[in-house]
Amino acid sequence: MSQQTSVLYDVPGPRQRRITLISSLVAGVVLLVGAYFLIYRPLDENGQLSMELWGPLIDPSNENFSQVWERIGLGFKNTLLAAALAIVSSLVIGTLLAVLRIQLKSLIRRRFTGVATPVAYLLRGLSRVLSAVTRVCVEVFRGLPVVLTIFFVARGFPEFGLYFDNFWYLVIGLTIYNSVVIGEILRSGMEGLPGGQAEAAAAIGLSPAQTTRMILLPQAFRVMLPALISQLVVVLKDTSLGFIISYEETLNIGKQLIGVLGNPIQVYVVIAVLFIVVNYSLSKLAQYVQRRLARGRKTAGTPAQNPPPAALISQAEGGGAGGGGGGA
Repeated sequence: MSQQTSVLYDVPGPRQRRITLISSLVAGVVLLVGAYFLIYRPLDENGQLSMELWGPLIDPSNENFSQVWERIGLGFKNTLLAAALAIVSSLVIGTLLAVLRIQLKSLIRRRFTGVATPVAYLLRGLSRVLSAVTRVCVEVFRGLPVVLTIFFVARGFPEFGLYFDNFWYLVIGLTIYNSVVIGEILRSGMEGLPGGQAEAAAAIGLSPAQTTRMILLPQAFRVMLPALISQLVVVLKDTSLGFIISYEETLNIGKQLIGVLGNPIQVYVVIAVLFIVVNYSLSKLAQYVQRRLARGRKTAGTPAQNPPPAALISQAEGGGAGGGGGGA
């Protein structure tokens, strides 16, 4: 570790370490003083730290405590449920979309030598049309704000006779937006891999679909895992946009509580802490998965310690015996 660090920058000496420590302490003190004068004192002077406002959220003896947390629990359960379904559906559809775009790109370059010339031209033209359609869909849905996508789903589906609960409108809207984003993440990950892998797969007789499924896609998931986890965190936070269709997620219920209790700062602080805990857990899960995958690659790349061949063993034993005989 010390050798890797010294390559990146010079190892700090005792004087530099003392300067760094003192600077960190001074910065910490400045931050504490600033937080006291800019945050704590204004809140205290305006009565925002009183138990009258915080009691329904942190005091179990408060008469509203159980009802408040029952409502917050309901909203958080609805948020997690919508996020979980949107994440799963976005991963599935996004993966299929990425594979489809990769396959269409390979079909465009394919000559179709085994079929008649008109059929070959027809297949290549159809591949180009489908590739253009998927590209337009990706650009349209990726360019729309997710709040508009949710709104159009909730208002547009009933026009075609498709009536669902607000929960499903939110899940469908989140899925439409995030599936194209995840699809582009995976597609760029597959196209960013060395081209020699696809060529080697074709050389051993694998079809383009087998190459994508067995070689390119698993590597793209590993390479693009940080971006995928970041997008999953975005899905969780975007569930708060369900308020535009009156879905009772966490923030919507928080607004209802604020209307009754009149403590917006306190309610939003508690909700923010809940979101931070969940998102931090997702980031730690991503780090754990990355470490496991990295450890698996290192283990797979370590050459096995094969025992010496039997011929070499017998030769060594024979040499040892001969040497012993010569000494005798």
